[in-house]
Amino acid sequence: MEHLDGIRIGTCSWAEKSLIESGVFYPPETATAEARLRYYSSLFDTVEVESTFYALPTQGMVHAWCNRTPPGFLFHLKAHGVLTGHQVDPHLLPGELLALLPAEERDRETVRVADPALVKALAEHLKEAVAPLRRLHRLGFIVFQFPPWFGYQKSNLGYLQRCKELFGELPIAVEFRHGSWLTRHHADYLFAFLREHNITYITCDEPQFGTLATAPFIPAATTSIAYLRLHGRNAENWLDHSTPRYEYRYNASELASLAQVVTELRRGCRIVFAMFNNCHQGHSIVNARDLEKLLLENPPAVQR
Repeated sequence: MEHLDGIRIGTCSWAEKSLIESGVFYPPETATAEARLRYYSSLFDTVEVESTFYALPTQGMVHAWCNRTPPGFLFHLKAHGVLTGHQVDPHLLPGELLALLPAEERDRETVRVADPALVKALAEHLKEAVAPLRRLHRLGFIVFQFPPWFGYQKSNLGYLQRCKELFGELPIAVEFRHGSWLTRHHADYLFAFLREHNITYITCDEPQFGTLATAPFIPAATTSIAYLRLHGRNAENWLDHSTPRYEYRYNASELASLAQVVTELRRGCRIVFAMFNNCHQGHSIVNARDLEKLLLENPPAVQR
């Protein structure tokens, strides 16, 4: 499949349950995890791995991903929930990391980990797991999706710097889900801070409520790479976690607007990633292919 110069379009999962069950993308013969990844990577050149938010991968898993995809295919890995301050299932932690938890927390359904030693140990484990991707030039970003309660404050800016230090030369990208980061009082300082520390800003698209409950859509780049995560605009269900909040398909007008954003970002960046996270029922696949078609019809004019 033809791809765009300096633009990579993909989805934030190739194995989301409703995507597979919908039948809108995978042929019947792709009945295994291996077959699905091979098929996905025949049509797209990048993907986000969402499972790494819940459980750390092994090097064996990472080697398998590489073997099932063509040279040049890139993987972004969503940072484990411990690294972004989320509640996590302790039973999914590797044994040596579980042992670092206080005894009374090891049998709980979920825990929030704040111990710097455990956070560092988990980061080291993730760095070791992705070594094959790094060695084969198949790693995009470690994607830090911070929760809505992670608002703008000095201590949180300090934690962003800490994340960069934990991962060293590995590229990290950060997404904010609270609007305080992008107010007119904070946005310029935030972007300057991210540029200073060579952290890639993720442009987040999600429903808007006229409050700080979600992040506004402010396209920008703080490194030579721009990154968009497109969650859909399902305002009706967004704040109700009992319903499919990612059940949304961008319409033609919205996709045309996104194509303009990608085009403008590409003029000033080496690479633009446009990653669709509206995976429910395969909407992400449909929208990703439609956006690529729009951009192929009107490719950005890039100054060289």
